[in-house]
Amino acid sequence: MTVGEVDQLGTDGRPGAALDRGEWSAALERLRELRQQRPLTPAELDLLGRAAYGAGEFEAAITAWEQQCALSQSLGDDAAAAAAAATVAMYLMMDTGLMAPVRGWLARAERLLGDRPESPTHALVAMGRTYERFMCGDAESSARWAERAVELGERQAVPLAAALGRVAAARLVILGGSVDRGLELLDEAAVSVVSGELDPLGAGMVYCELICAMQGLAQYDRAEQWTEAMELWRAGTAYGGINGRCRVHRAEILRLRGSCSAAEQEALEACRELRPWMRREFGWPLTELGAIRLRKGDLPGADESFREALEHGWNPQPWLALLRLAQGEVADAAVMIADALEHPCPVPSKEWPPLGALRSAPLLAAQAEIGVAAGDVETAQSAAAQLSAIAETFHSQALAAAAAGARGRVALAVGDGETAVRECGAALAGWSEVGAPYEAAAARLALAEGERLRGRPDRACLEERTALAVADRIGAGGLTQPRRGSVPARPTSGSVFRLEGDVRSVAFAGRTVVLRDLKGMRYLARLLGAPDREFHVLDLVAGEVGEAAGIGADLGPVVDGQARAAYKRRLAEIDDDLDEAAALGDTGRSALARADRDYLLRELAGAFGLGGRSRVAGSTSERARASVTRSLRYAVSRIAEHHPAMADHLERTIRTGTYCCYVPDSRVPASWEL
Repeated sequence: MTVGEVDQLGTDGRPGAALDRGEWSAALERLRELRQQRPLTPAELDLLGRAAYGAGEFEAAITAWEQQCALSQSLGDDAAAAAAAATVAMYLMMDTGLMAPVRGWLARAERLLGDRPESPTHALVAMGRTYERFMCGDAESSARWAERAVELGERQAVPLAAALGRVAAARLVILGGSVDRGLELLDEAAVSVVSGELDPLGAGMVYCELICAMQGLAQYDRAEQWTEAMELWRAGTAYGGINGRCRVHRAEILRLRGSCSAAEQEALEACRELRPWMRREFGWPLTELGAIRLRKGDLPGADESFREALEHGWNPQPWLALLRLAQGEVADAAVMIADALEHPCPVPSKEWPPLGALRSAPLLAAQAEIGVAAGDVETAQSAAAQLSAIAETFHSQALAAAAAGARGRVALAVGDGETAVRECGAALAGWSEVGAPYEAAAARLALAEGERLRGRPDRACLEERTALAVADRIGAGGLTQPRRGSVPARPTSGSVFRLEGDVRSVAFAGRTVVLRDLKGMRYLARLLGAPDREFHVLDLVAGEVGEAAGIGADLGPVVDGQARAAYKRRLAEIDDDLDEAAALGDTGRSALARADRDYLLRELAGAFGLGGRSRVAGSTSERARASVTRSLRYAVSRIAEHHPAMADHLERTIRTGTYCCYVPDSRVPASWEL
């Protein structure tokens, strides 16, 4: 860029000045106006990419940098073209999870650099290679590239390359079992953030990496500290999709701390913000949303979130298996969790440990719980033993508490009350120290069962009441669900569907039961309260906090024209990567590239309707209709388990669709006590 160009673009009111102030949309509009007047220079295309990224137009950003690369190369400036190619690789890596195109752009950058002397672009390429190998599980190569990224980043004054190289190296040391040394290295890497030497995007990336490292290690205190720091950063300088990622981390911490409603709101906002950004990794915020809903006892909502995560190629385990367990489908849960352990989710991601035993820890905790429920004590014992070994290796209090809880469940299964009380008590103490009220309450419920085995029913009742009180306080309906279906109800007369705290008294045809309240129950109450009145589904969901945000507005084309064109270019890049992998005999790389290709082909196939027309994402009404219908059906199925006559009446008289209605028959009074 010439001095004149810098002056022009940096003057107040020009795109460069708007970018400096974080006014992404304003800068983008001005650059597009300029492009209508004349072709943009390579420097201006770089600004266009930055502005589009900050404004939430990912494909427009990538296209701008691709054009910058091509234009620079046509002008004979291979060094500038290499820098643009490295930029494309970095952003594709952060926001798509498609490693084959990333490898292609990194290779292009290296070819363009040729045998030129070291430059900042060399540092960016080393950083890209570090994370491409890290996310694909190649620890040895990632460690070598991380060392190179740190060296080049320091020599070429590219602080982001040095910082992320240090973070990757630290994470690899931790995954190798040297936790204390790895934590020291992470603290050193964090200096670049707190010292202010990184730009807004770089700071957000490093914050995110630090939090991911702590979450994977179950070091929740440290994760929370970095999440709070990232929240402060997000308040003034949030850049592009990093803002949504910050929300997901915040939702994870809120869920851990027992703030279920606030966690759900944060996760819903994260999904809304990240939907246009993340491709394969979009399953991550969806899975977190489902986990929160499972905790709240909203099983249909959890199921919906996990199903959408699966549609994005993401395996939402262990949460999906735990949902099946909560739904009473124990055999399916056992098969799911065993498969998840044998075949880990192949989607490359920075959000979880890409390799090593830490990645299997949450799966093993779930397998121990599911194994006990299925009567498969041998599998549960094996899972508990493996989890205990991981906890010992990685010195995590949360993992130690989870392992103690798993051993306690196994002891309950074999009738060993003494061991159960000791292990469940250790789990309770550990989770309480971590500050995880849901996990502590679950451990307390298991402790109550152990006390009963020891012949101490009074102590058991005390522990149980305390656990359920905590669950009620934090809104964790999922914890109380197995124990609420047959609670004796006070006598009632007539037809009753009355909410009492977090349970609902249901009286019909001379029989009364108490059921845990659900979203679908609340929809039923509105319909029962106004017989023969038709409610539009949007009227029903309007009363549910956060529901409308989850359903969203009309989203436009499933994949817009610009994205379709970009996907087709990436398919060609993946084919090139497959050819290179075949020539090298690298079967692992070929498998990853084929997975990338299959994903893109599914995305493109889903973007078209009959006759090749672009499909439009579900409208507000359609998404609400599907959500309300699922919730109503699930509520009726839960009622059927405890009051078949009531369920039969509802199945005959509740009409669903875009408009829902209760149409009572002549045999039953239309008046309900609500």
